[in-house]
Amino acid sequence: MNFRTPLSTARGLGSAKHGVSHWISERVGAVALVPLVLWAVYSCILLAGMDYYGAVEWIGSPVNATLIILTIAISFMHMQGGVRVIIEDYVYGHLTKAAALMANVFVCGLAGALAIFSILKVALGGA
Repeated sequence: MNFRTPLSTARGLGSAKHGVSHWISERVGAVALVPLVLWAVYSCILLAGMDYYGAVEWIGSPVNATLIILTIAISFMHMQGGVRVIIEDYVYGHLTKAAALMANVFVCGLAGALAIFSILKVALGGA
């Protein structure tokens, strides 16, 4: 029978030395998304009054295409990091956790790449 508390078991083991970088990347992504999302909301309001050809011309602008791609890329990276934390905290089986973490990376990467490809196709091809 073990009478040690969880705190006494963990005391002296130190930290895993990887949590700070994850925390910082989440905060940097969140701060970067604030002006990008404000710009995206303004852009959606602006695009609501345009027809199809006006929207294609608007996306064809290098500044607008770049800002849209930045918003998408940072959003998917931020989402992947947030879901990773949820999986690490609430999924308990080792195999299940590894599979969920891999699926998270693949789904977020694929969805982000498809969104960026779609923006580039419209911006560079015009259709």
